[in-house]
Amino acid sequence: MYNIGVKKTLSEKLQQKLETLPAQPGVYLMHNAKDRIIYVGKAINLANRVRSYFHASAQEHAKTRRLVAEIADIEWIITESEVEALILEANLIKKYRPRFNVRLKDDKRYPYLKVTNEDFPKVYITRRMEQDGAQYFGPYTSTHALRETLGLLRRLFPYRTCDRDITGKDTRACLYFDLRLCLGPCVGAVNQVEYNAMLTQLHQFMAGETEQVMEELKQQVQEAATNLRFERAAQLRDRFVALQQVMERQRIITTAATNQDVIALASDNGNACVEVFFVRNGKLLGREFFVMEGGAEQEEAEIVAAFLQQFYANAASIPPEILLPAQVAEAAVLEAWLRNKRGDVVYLKVPHEGPGRDLLDLAATNAAETLRMLKAQWAMDKHRSEMALTELQEALELPHSPVRMECYDISTTQGIEVVGSMVVFEHGVAKKSDYRRFKIKTVEGQDDFASMREVLMRRFDRWRRVSNGELKGTRGSQAWAKLPDLLIVDGGKGQLGMAVDVLKTFDLQDTVPVVGLAKQHEEIFKPGRKLSIRFDQTDPAILLLRRIRDEAHRFAITYHRQRRTKRGLASQIDEIPGIGPMKRKALLSHFKSLDGIRKASEEELFQVPGISRVLAQQIREHFAALEKQEIEQE
Repeated sequence: MYNIGVKKTLSEKLQQKLETLPAQPGVYLMHNAKDRIIYVGKAINLANRVRSYFHASAQEHAKTRRLVAEIADIEWIITESEVEALILEANLIKKYRPRFNVRLKDDKRYPYLKVTNEDFPKVYITRRMEQDGAQYFGPYTSTHALRETLGLLRRLFPYRTCDRDITGKDTRACLYFDLRLCLGPCVGAVNQVEYNAMLTQLHQFMAGETEQVMEELKQQVQEAATNLRFERAAQLRDRFVALQQVMERQRIITTAATNQDVIALASDNGNACVEVFFVRNGKLLGREFFVMEGGAEQEEAEIVAAFLQQFYANAASIPPEILLPAQVAEAAVLEAWLRNKRGDVVYLKVPHEGPGRDLLDLAATNAAETLRMLKAQWAMDKHRSEMALTELQEALELPHSPVRMECYDISTTQGIEVVGSMVVFEHGVAKKSDYRRFKIKTVEGQDDFASMREVLMRRFDRWRRVSNGELKGTRGSQAWAKLPDLLIVDGGKGQLGMAVDVLKTFDLQDTVPVVGLAKQHEEIFKPGRKLSIRFDQTDPAILLLRRIRDEAHRFAITYHRQRRTKRGLASQIDEIPGIGPMKRKALLSHFKSLDGIRKASEEELFQVPGISRVLAQQIREHFAALEKQEIEQE
């Protein structure tokens, strides 16, 4: 039976939902009165699991009481099995980030190391793992550390990074070949077999099979010397020596060829940090830490289970053994899911003694130290933000601390797909749920001034309509309802004057303080003041303003690129004067791809039937301008 005290407060709609729940496996989503998803869970029996939240025994837990008090509606999705429910639950948690779920912090774009699927593969960092036949390693938490790893890999295994069409017949290699950071397949310095043998060694190195790589390199040195390829033998010898130095720094955990991940947890006052040790062939290859949100009042096993579910959903590889600090509920379901992903057995183990326990203790010590470091960093960041806000209030003579700041930016390429961005910082921290983006509707061509006016007009028109009750209860209306304590526009006096005019239109000129931030000298312009305000370049105030401005710029560029990608390169070709359907078809027939047209030289374009030298020059200038603007936007 339901808890009588709870049942009395349940709406008729919610009671009906509870009574009609199916006794099947699936996922349930709990909504609050504002229709926001506040919790996602899975169950082998939806009826039993969801109703249990409303039993008297469940109300003894403070977090459950708060959750139940906010539930206004429940929906569910039936699945074929509990494993399918587990997968769906992880995807929904990542999509909606419900407040009451334990979840990976900032898990959307962790970096990976990618080895492409080509005749002569490239190696680079990406934030998207796709089913494209490429080899991935990760995810990693630190892009900086990953770039250091990439630098080491390139010295050990000189892979190419260029976009050349590799034929082996180029007359000249790039500078990286001279620096011995590329084997030079473009000029035929190595063939495809030799190049891919090196990439295989890179795979083995990342998998911890360094002894095998060393043995292969030794054999290759001998073969090259025997065949009188002394320069090739010298290159292989140098790689052998460098790899030997790396091996000496690797920590050997066990003499057994063990492949396992070791997971430890440290938590304190609602903060939780998970440390993962990656052991391959008995050697500790590396470690990563991940911060978990929503872990307050949760048991250690619940946080670990949530981490397993979310981390391995996107992991590039899964070892046969995962060591845990505590036994997790539904371990059998998790093992079945991991087995399906890996294609082989995976065991979740809780070691109580021996080398496994020692390694787990070491990981736990690192997790505790990482959490201590993070808390100190968070405290420092909070202190700096408070200092920055105080400095801004004093320097700009604001009536109170600018707790909520909004910054706007425009992004376009030669007037194509003009978009605007609005980013919001509260207490010096990005509030991404309040970010908004705008597709410019009323401005033709490239006019950043008019585009910014349209964005600001639309933003404050939304505020007025929400205030008048016209948009009450609509999605995202709360973000529009709040007025900024400081409005920041990217630009000097002209942009500032335009922003002031917009505020006057809504009678907000005395309510919303506004400044312009000019890029060239990081000057701040304020209405009614002739001279600009300048901070020392290391002052917390200017560092915060710069971070907000850069974030608005990044958010605008991201949206602009999405629009351009959707629009396609074909549309860009059509925009060039003198290019019609017949000439576009001739270009595509000659270069085989849109990208080929973009990369073609003026002389190559002129070889296409129907393309005059003047038109070839216009096409080259058009794409050169696009490329220049893209570089400037980076």
